Amino acid sequence: MSSSLRRISRNLHLWFSLVIFIPVVIVIGSGLLLQVKKEFDWLQPPTQKVQNAAPTVSFESVLNAVQQVPSVNITTWDDIDRLDVRPSKGIIKIRGKNHWEVQIDATTADVLHVAYRRTDTIEAIHDGSWFFEGAKLWVFLPVAILLFVLWLTGLVMLYTTLKSKYKKRLYRSQ
Repeated sequence: MSSSLRRISRNLHLWFSLVIFIPVVIVIGSGLLLQVKKEFDWLQPPTQKVQNAAPTVSFESVLNAVQQVPSVNITTWDDIDRLDVRPSKGIIKIRGKNHWEVQIDATTADVLHVAYRRTDTIEAIHDGSWFFEGAKLWVFLPVAILLFVLWLTGLVMLYTTLKSKYKKRLYRSQ
């Protein structure tokens, strides 16, 4: 491999690493938090468990149950982002658009747990959508491509270094 390829590889490696430093740190930091999200209740509320049974509550009962919790500020279906039904645990998680989560018993609609859910925000930071509308496509995707190029240039540098050391060792042994 020519020395010019090695020099180009080193320069690309240096400058691309400087360009992508901040987005990569954001992805790594948020990714680490997402890896341990179930270990820390502050990140993601723990899933409650009751006697597992098929859900029997009506949608109206679900909405009534969350309306009884004033701290979550959910009054209509428009305030709800999603329902997460867990038949094996006997619960329904109601996630508000404001990131509050209410867990109710799937058979009685009793409120079991209320907590703020931070993992949705961390996921948005991780994929770039939290910053601005086009960040996923116009910042984080190019950074991922540059990170791949860094990996390739690192392999080129590793190969040329090992090849050089092998040639020196071979030359010394003669």
